[in-house]
Amino acid sequence: MRLRLDLAYDGTDFAGWARQPTLRTVQGVLEDALALVLRSGPRGEAPPRLTVAGRTDSGVHARGQVAHVDVVPAALEAVRGRSDRPVLDVLRTRLTGVLDDDVVVRDVTPAPAGFDARFSALRRRYAYRVGDDPSLRDPLRRAHVLQHRQPLDVPAMDAAASALVGRHDFAAYCKPRPDATTIRTLEAFGWSRVADGPDAGLVVAHVQADAFCHSMVRALVGASLAVGEGRRPVGWPYELLRSRRREGGATVVAAHGLTLEEVTYPPDAELAVRADRTRARRQAHEAQGADPGPAASDGPGDCCG
Repeated sequence: MRLRLDLAYDGTDFAGWARQPTLRTVQGVLEDALALVLRSGPRGEAPPRLTVAGRTDSGVHARGQVAHVDVVPAALEAVRGRSDRPVLDVLRTRLTGVLDDDVVVRDVTPAPAGFDARFSALRRRYAYRVGDDPSLRDPLRRAHVLQHRQPLDVPAMDAAASALVGRHDFAAYCKPRPDATTIRTLEAFGWSRVADGPDAGLVVAHVQADAFCHSMVRALVGASLAVGEGRRPVGWPYELLRSRRREGGATVVAAHGLTLEEVTYPPDAELAVRADRTRARRQAHEAQGADPGPAASDGPGDCCG
């Protein structure tokens, strides 16, 4: 049976999402925890393998990550032991017991029919947090906020960002990968100075797209900061977009200011259709080098900021 896992993690001490042989990654830690709790090895079963909605880079955080895993029903029932609690509650509790504090499984639920954490997703939303007021600098948030040395012109940054919204070729903002498209639909991109709450005083970008190519969000932020500092005019990020040239373009800013906030899915009845459509576009692109349409993304998984 397929399970949906809703996840959050502090990316500081992770070498990104994807499993790597000698490095600590979110996928590796979670899969190892699942294998331990489900006793995959002693049962002679293959280790659990997670499929994720959006692979995050080294140092990037997540508050609203989603993944799925397929498990053998008998192994799942064995997790319950003598508990009379729902088996998925027991699974979540036992995962919490073996995981370190920088990764949390917030919920485990049965996946609806047709659900695929990667291919069924409609959009991913990120936030990037910048502190430009030294009086508000918080050492407790140093791993989650980019500290900037000079005040930023937030209205100018917001105007520059809004010009990039839409369906474009973001080659100037993406790390190139062989046979990967850089066409994306950027659904929202804006900057504001937060008035209250935990982010009060911070300059925060909200960036939403159907999918992102490698380093795209951090390059968009880098271009915005150049405008906010006054080093570039408001129209420069759009001119860079139109050039489709990465050389001499936007700086890719540090990863630690970036958080994956939310992944959105269609209603349950539309999950399978969405996944099939996205997968078909992916396969067509990989086979023919064609434009994949607004639902596809680069490389082997939807990315990553």
